[in-house]
Amino acid sequence: MTILVILTVLLALVIVIVLAGALTKIRTDLEEASQGLATLATALAGVEAEHLRPLEPAVKAINAQFEVITGALPGIASKAAVVAERRPR
Repeated sequence: MTILVILTVLLALVIVIVLAGALTKIRTDLEEASQGLATLATALAGVEAEHLRPLEPAVKAINAQFEVITGALPGIASKAAVVAERRPR
C-alpha cells in the first residue's frame, strides 16, 4: 500500500515538474514572439511614415477621379442601352 502512495506522489511530482517546464518554455517563446512583433510594429510605422504618408495626396486625387468616373457610369449605361435597342438585328 505504501508503495502505491509513494508512486502516486512521485507521479504527481513528475507531472508538476513537466508542466512547469512546459509553461516556462511557452512563456519564453511568447516573450520572444512579443519582441519580434514589437520590432515589426516599429518597422511598419517607419514604412508608413516614410513611404505611405507622402502618397496620401496622390491617392486622394486618384480616388476623386474614380468617383467622377463611377458617377458617370449610370448615364453612360443608359445611353448604351438606348443605342443597343436602336441597333438593327
